[in-house]
Amino acid sequence: MVQTQTKTMVRTEVVIDGEPALLAQDQDVAELKARIEQAVATPGAFVDFVVVGNRRVSVLITPRSRVTFSVATVQFDERDTGDEAAPFGGFFDF
Repeated sequence: MVQTQTKTMVRTEVVIDGEPALLAQDQDVAELKARIEQAVATPGAFVDFVVVGNRRVSVLITPRSRVTFSVATVQFDERDTGDEAAPFGGFFDF
């Protein structure tokens, strides 16, 4: 009997003011948290990051923003590289 082991990866979800986004694999979560903390100290600032699908997102963070991070182990997706030049999913998945 041949056993195949499913490849997995850790996927981080950030929920900002109730809107979820799954971060691309190359995103530095600690650095993103620091940039959000810095933005909260201002009246408001945009924070950019790349999500699954290799798309850049800009979110306006204010002192009233609510942000939650969670992580899960999911099946490996070789397309999830964070390379914005190679988007996938939705309108981009041909």
